[in-house]
Amino acid sequence: MAPRRLFTCFGKCNDASSSSGNEVHGKEKINVTVDASMEDQRRAGAIMVELFSSQGCATSPEGELLVSRLGRGDFALEAPVIVLAFHVDYWDYMGWKDPYGSSQWTVRQKAYVEALKLDTMFTPQVVIQGRTQCVANEEEALLSSIMSAPKFPSPTFQATFQRPTSESLQVSLSGALRTKVDSKGANIMVALYESGLVTNCPHGENKGRVLSNDYVVRRLEKLCTVKDISAKKTVSGTVNFSLWEGFNSSKCGITVFVQDNSHQIFGSQSFQLPDNL
Repeated sequence: MAPRRLFTCFGKCNDASSSSGNEVHGKEKINVTVDASMEDQRRAGAIMVELFSSQGCATSPEGELLVSRLGRGDFALEAPVIVLAFHVDYWDYMGWKDPYGSSQWTVRQKAYVEALKLDTMFTPQVVIQGRTQCVANEEEALLSSIMSAPKFPSPTFQATFQRPTSESLQVSLSGALRTKVDSKGANIMVALYESGLVTNCPHGENKGRVLSNDYVVRRLEKLCTVKDISAKKTVSGTVNFSLWEGFNSSKCGITVFVQDNSHQIFGSQSFQLPDNL
């Protein structure tokens, strides 16, 4: 078992130069506190964009590139955007098994297809705020959908990261949703994603290509279910993620989002993981 390590940060910090904080070194843990209040303000009203993609789909790489640019802030949009990429598994039979594909993400996409009353599932598809969708590699349609999407205040969670073992990550969250939840209730979900992934693809529709993937969701857990709470009420909980071989915290982050039973999203917030977690 590895020594327990504790990290605390507020909001999302892209690099060390954009944050201020301190480190306290002890025998068993390191504390990192980041004051990102300005970043919190900037991310107020963030719009969540979910990409459904596959390395086994010939047109997905173009959509991946566009969504990666979106996540990096390459487009002059009025509202900040939070990106998550879910790799589905239904193209795996085409000669290449997507190493990040999962039936869990296929089920998630199917739920959106039903909620949005679509005729079929396809890749690359983007879903914006759980309410609208379009083809991911159609830049004009994507940007238009984002600009017209409803905005909700970003939650004000504080995240604490711990490594109970070398194979696990524990994330504790506490804060306000900043959006009222009625008696119908909503789920607070936590996604662990990884960026900077590069794959040589020797088979399938993308044979011979080097594929780049960002914001790839590796794990998704429910923090809790809430109902009949005010926007200011403090919500707390903990999720545990099993880690994969080669896990590198400097390439990873978490996104917290509030989603109701009709799959609509009412606020999201992102945290970059500390580099030395």
